[in-house]
Amino acid sequence: MKNCSLSMLIINIGLRDGGLCGGPARQERQAEVVQPGMSGRLGAAAAGYSRPVVVALRALKLGDLLVAVPALRGLRRAFPDHDLVFAAPVWLAPIVELVGGVDELLPTPGLDGPLALAPGSADVAVNLHGNGPESRGALEALRPRRRIGHRAAGWDGPVWQDGIHERVRWARLLQGHGIDADPADFALRTPEVPSAAPGAAVVHVGAFYGSRQWPVGRFAEVAAALTAAGHHVVLTGSESERPRAEAVAQAARLPAESILAGRLGLQEFAAVIAHARLVVSADTGAAHLASAYAVPSVVLFGPAPPEEWGPPPGPHVVLTDAAQRRGETFSAEPDPALLAVQPADVLDALGSLGVF
Repeated sequence: MKNCSLSMLIINIGLRDGGLCGGPARQERQAEVVQPGMSGRLGAAAAGYSRPVVVALRALKLGDLLVAVPALRGLRRAFPDHDLVFAAPVWLAPIVELVGGVDELLPTPGLDGPLALAPGSADVAVNLHGNGPESRGALEALRPRRRIGHRAAGWDGPVWQDGIHERVRWARLLQGHGIDADPADFALRTPEVPSAAPGAAVVHVGAFYGSRQWPVGRFAEVAAALTAAGHHVVLTGSESERPRAEAVAQAARLPAESILAGRLGLQEFAAVIAHARLVVSADTGAAHLASAYAVPSVVLFGPAPPEEWGPPPGPHVVLTDAAQRRGETFSAEPDPALLAVQPADVLDALGSLGVF
């Protein structure tokens, strides 16, 4: 076991005294396809603005939004007389509402086309997406008065640094431009919608890429043990992940009512996490929501290094085997670092958190 840049508990399965140095982060990333059943209410940018505009670009997915919350809060404080426009996929609107301080969501499904703002309409452009030519070009086309990004051709700012946590990365970016941002300022507002399963043990069975998909049988073993211990277990995931949830429920002998996968909007999903007793998840948006609400969680890591994407200090345990990590995010097969984690490891970790 070794704690690196963060004070999180990382249990390195099979190499418990080994190093956990993560690989480099990519300087430009692509948004994943929206999964029906996990989308929420739509948001749209206004046609015109009565105040100067700050545009912050991060056209990615749920976990990417949640690690950028400290930076968005820093921008809100730094530009109180501006409209803060967040360029991101429209399906994230329900969670953007829980961040607070964002005036408009500019629907931006990715970087394949220009941003839906007229050149000259943005006073400040902020690159929270990465540091590649696609994101820089999209913002440069707006002809803003001020650019906030990492150092590149035509851009001043701090040099991109590999191997640091994503919350730290984007707070550090703002700090390099003289804007205060606190990486620990990541908590979300609690949704006003009620939880569909207050006090439940949430087992999030899904993950967008196969590299992060822990085997169904192992999830079932954990779910069955939690049920035997008296927990009310619910299974979450997107609509496309509902078959995985159904397979887990069948193997764990859980009732059909335990399957919430595909039945929740994003704020409803956030409400279930916010009011949960515990969360078990791979490195997905569910794990980031557990961090945002300080819900005890066990997070299973495969291709991504937890030093860059893991939970903050708090009631969270990371399970992985860094020595076996291939780091192939887009692989259809589970990463060996993830497969090294056994159900007994998860139950032991939950026990260490005092919830099993």
